[in-house]
This record gives sequence, C-alpha cells and structure tokens, in this order.
Amino acid sequence: QVQLVESGGGLVQPGGSLRLSCAASGSIFSFYTMGWYRKAPGKQRELVAAITGGGSTNYADFVKGRFTISKDNAKNTLYLQMNSLKPEDTAVYYCAGSPVSLPGSWGQGTQVTVSS
Repeated sequence: QVQLVESGGGLVQPGGSLRLSCAASGSIFSFYTMGWYRKAPGKQRELVAAITGGGSTNYADFVKGRFTISKDNAKNTLYLQMNSLKPEDTAVYYCAGSPVSLPGSWGQGTQVTVSS
C-alpha cells in the first residue's frame, strides 16, 4: 500500500494559480494509477483528474483547460497545476493511488481556498 502526502494548498485570489504536490512512498509508484479528488463543504468527494502508469490523463469537465495533472516517477511525486482558479474550486484536495483502479490509498488532504 502506497503512503501519500499532499502539499501546496493555500489561499489564492480568483484567477490565480496553485500547484499541488503529492509525495508517494514505494518504488512501484510509476505503475500506479494516480488521481486528484476534492471535497467541498456539503458536497460529495469528486474526481478532478487522473493519470495512468503509462501517462494517459483524464479530467473532470469542470477543470478541463484549467488544471493539469502530471507526475515525476523519479521523484515519486504527483502534481496538479491549477490555473484560472474560481471560488467554486474551494475544497480539500486529496491525492489517491492504486495499482488497479482508483481510489485505492488516500492522502490526508490539503485545503485550497479561492477568495478575494
């Protein structure tokens, strides 16, 4: 089971950018399907973006064109570049990873707040 630790959250103004990171333990990270989820107050946790071991990506419609998921296998790290942030992007963001299908293991989450 992979251990995941997120970082990079914070307070940003609408239209701003943040980059989240997720450090993973274990040497088999490169084979995992990894994803970013988020949970806003009063809402269910939802998938934001995912990337397979081979590097294929997919995105939720509400972040397409604004967010980019990527990973560095040498650093065992997953990233989420978030641009053109909106107040409705405010949520706790979680990374997840699995050798088979998401969600698998969870990180502890990092808070992203978009507000002026």
